[in-house]
Amino acid sequence: MRFGQKPCISVVIPAFNRSRCIGTAIESVLQQTFNDWELLIIDDGSADNTMQVVDPYLLQHPGVRYMKHSNRKAPISRNAGIQASFGKFITFLDTDDHYLPNHLASRMAIMAEPSPPDLLVGGILAQPGTMVRDRHNPELLVPLEQCIPSATFFGKRELFFSLEGFSDLPYAEDTDLWERAAASGWKLKTVQHPKTYVYQQSPDSITRNYLKP
Repeated sequence: MRFGQKPCISVVIPAFNRSRCIGTAIESVLQQTFNDWELLIIDDGSADNTMQVVDPYLLQHPGVRYMKHSNRKAPISRNAGIQASFGKFITFLDTDDHYLPNHLASRMAIMAEPSPPDLLVGGILAQPGTMVRDRHNPELLVPLEQCIPSATFFGKRELFFSLEGFSDLPYAEDTDLWERAAASGWKLKTVQHPKTYVYQQSPDSITRNYLKP
C-alpha cells in the first residue's frame, strides 16, 4: 500500500502472546497474489516478545500497522482494527492460522460476481475431525464445519460499522455478528471452495478450552 492511498482490503490480526507463530500469519499476507491491502496487527496486551517479532515488518512494509492496548480479548481487538481500518473490505486472520497465496484474490473474485454478498464466511482448510466447543453447551464438541468462524469473515466495510462490530462476548461472538447481520437484512454467503484459509487449533485455543469441564 502506498502512503496516503486507501487499500482495497484491511486484514485485521488480533494477537495475544503469539510471538511463536505470528510471523507465519504475517508472511502469508505478504505472499498474497492480490496485493492491494493493509495489515493491522492489534496486540491485546501481550506479555511476550510479540512486538519484537512484528517490528521488522513495520520497518520494511508501509502497509503493516501495529496497535497495542490492555488485554480486552479478541472481539474488542477486532473492533479496534475495524475502527482503525481504511479498506473497502475488512477481513481477519488469527495468529495461529495462515492464508494460502490466493486467499484474498479468491475472496475478491466472489465479491466481483453479479449480486455479490455483503459478508461471506468459510473456505476453511483444517485437519479432518477438528472439533470446537458448542456455543450453547460447552460440554459438547461440534465439528468446525458447523460453525461460523470469524477469522474467515470477508465483508463490506459498511456492514461492520453498521453492526458496530463484534459484541463483547466470551465466546461465539462470530455467530452473534452473523445472526445480527442476517436479521438486519445484509446479504450473506457461506463458501466451501476454494479452501484457502488454513486453520490451526492450538492447545490453548479458546475454541478448544472455552469453559472446559
